Amino acid sequence: MKKEARLLRQKAVDSLILSIEHFNRPWDRGRIAAVLILLDHAFEMLLKASIIHRGGRIRKPRERQTIGFDACVRVALDDGKVRFISSEQTLTLQMINGLRDAAQHHLVQISESQLYMHAQAGLTLFRDLLKHVFNEDLAREMPERVLPISTTPPIDLAALFEMETEQIRRILAPKSRRQVEANARLRSLAIIEASIRGEYLQPREADLKKLAKKIHDVPDWRDIFPGVASINLTPEGSGPSLSLRLTKKAGIPVQLVPEGTPGATVVAVKRVDELGFYNLGRDALAEKVGLTGPKTTAVIRYLKLNEDPDCFKEFLIGKTRFGRYSQNAIGKICTALTDHPIEEIWKTHGIGPRGSKRAEALVE
Repeated sequence: MKKEARLLRQKAVDSLILSIEHFNRPWDRGRIAAVLILLDHAFEMLLKASIIHRGGRIRKPRERQTIGFDACVRVALDDGKVRFISSEQTLTLQMINGLRDAAQHHLVQISESQLYMHAQAGLTLFRDLLKHVFNEDLAREMPERVLPISTTPPIDLAALFEMETEQIRRILAPKSRRQVEANARLRSLAIIEASIRGEYLQPREADLKKLAKKIHDVPDWRDIFPGVASINLTPEGSGPSLSLRLTKKAGIPVQLVPEGTPGATVVAVKRVDELGFYNLGRDALAEKVGLTGPKTTAVIRYLKLNEDPDCFKEFLIGKTRFGRYSQNAIGKICTALTDHPIEEIWKTHGIGPRGSKRAEALVE
C-alpha cells in the first residue's frame, strides 16, 4: 500500500472512532454536530485513501488542494479503473455530507432515531468499503472496549418519517411561534429527500416554507417525501455485529446530466466508458481472486453476480455476447471466501449437472 493511502486510511479510522465516541457520550452538548462532522471527515479520508490505493488521483493538475468530498464520490462512482462504490452507497454518503454541511454552517435538528439511522448506516458502509478496497476488518482497528454506535434494533424507515412529520405538524400548530425550530427539523428531512432524488442538498428558506405547507395540508408523508418512500433500511445481524444499509425499492428515475450541472448531485452521473468499468473477463477475474476458472464460476453462481449490475454486464459485439465483470466483483468474491471456504461453495455450485452451456459462455 502506498504511504499516502495508508496514512489517509488511518486518519479515516481515527475520525470514525471519534464519531462513535461522541455518539455514545452520556451528554448532548454539541453531540449531533460532532458525530456528523467526524463521520463526514472519516468518509472523505477513506475515499481519498481508496482512490490512491486503486491508482487514481486526488489532485487536479497544477492545483494545490486535493479534490473535495463531492469530487471524491464522483471518482469513486464513475471512474472505471477506480470505481468502488455503488449508486445506493452514494445515498448514505450524500446524506451524511449534506447534514454535516447544515450542522457546521447553519442549523439542523435531528431526532435521536434519525441520528442513529445515519450513524449506523455510516458505520456499516465504512466497514464495507474498508473490506472491499483494502481487504481489512474494521474490528481490528477498534479497541475491544468500543461499542459500535448502538445495539438498539433500527426503527422502520416509514415509521421514522411518519413520526418526524407528525412532530413537525405539532410544532407548526397555530400560534406556536416555533418556525425556526420547525425549519431546523425540516432541513434534515429535506436534505435526505434531495440526496435520494439527485438534487442540490441544502434547501432554501422558501423551500422549507413550501415543505411546511405540504406537511400541514398533506396527510400521507409518502406524498411529501416520495424519494424516501422509494428506499428501505435493511438490517443484518444483531448487537455489536449489526449492519444497517439503505437499499432501493422500485427506485426513482435518476436524471443523467453532465458534470457541473447546477443543482445536480454526484448521483446524477452518466458512466461513459462501460467497457472500462466492466473490464474483467472470467479468467482475468479468476486470476485476481486467486482461483481457477471453474471455481470462480462456482462463486459467481453462489453470489449470483450475473444478476448484480454493479458487478456484471453482458455486451453484444457483432453477433457474439460477452460477459464482463467490474472490480466490484473482486471484493465481493474475496469477502465471500472469508466466510465460506471454496470447497463448500464448490459442492453446491461447482460445474456439473447445474451448469449450462449458456451460463458457461457468458463467463468465459
